[in-house]
Amino acid sequence: MKNLIGKTAVVTGASRGIGVYIVDKLTKKGVNVIGIARTEEGLKKAAEKVKQNQGLFEYYKFDLSVTDNLVEGFNKLKNHSIDFLINNAGIEIYKEYEKLTFSEIEKIVKVNLLSPMELTRLLLPQIKENKGNIINIASLAGKKGVIYNGIYSATKAGMILWSDALSQELMPQGVGVTAICPGYISETGMFNDGGYPPPKLLGESSPNEVANAIIIGIIKNKKEIIINSGPIRPLLALAQISPKISDIIINWFGVPKLSWKRAFEPKGKNRI
Repeated sequence: MKNLIGKTAVVTGASRGIGVYIVDKLTKKGVNVIGIARTEEGLKKAAEKVKQNQGLFEYYKFDLSVTDNLVEGFNKLKNHSIDFLINNAGIEIYKEYEKLTFSEIEKIVKVNLLSPMELTRLLLPQIKENKGNIINIASLAGKKGVIYNGIYSATKAGMILWSDALSQELMPQGVGVTAICPGYISETGMFNDGGYPPPKLLGESSPNEVANAIIIGIIKNKKEIIINSGPIRPLLALAQISPKISDIIINWFGVPKLSWKRAFEPKGKNRI
């Protein structure tokens, strides 16, 4: 079991949504956190929220969708001794695929997958030296494609398989890699901003559960953690056996209807 007190974690997407919950949970456990986000105002609010916690919180503002920023960001981080990297930042857009622009597709791929991969590569020497952990916040959307949100699903599927491969590569060197797969997030974040509740039969995931899963992933070196209050595991197993039947069940649960509403009758805004 790892002692977390005094360790240092980098958390991307630390300015809002589940990122703030992650920062709060880690600093309460005595972890010093370096937050990364594109919104300085949100980072300042996160700093105010956790200022009484045991662990320290500092932050750097840079946009992960601009990949040139990663080198600049790494230069700011390389003087720290990094134990944990939590790749949490993510964006999505609900839209008919043919109406997406290339810049929208590129931005989602960069933020959700390419930047986590590159940031991990840059920080890996430190993490290996400290026998630390890489935690990738994926999604159940990476297990079953979500209609009108296919690019997001693709990036999260990529994150899950990348995590699996990286875990096999780094485990002999004492580095843990965990993919965390929540469903629809309640209370905060992109889904909550959309203004529609999740399908009742499918359930949801709380931001506190995601934050707790990060601690479990670090301490127990879990490869994958699925977080959902509904009957998701049998559905995921069925999707591997019969994708067409799983399509029927997902439709019965109301997922395509919800996605259609988010694409064509949005109440909130797409986070991109």
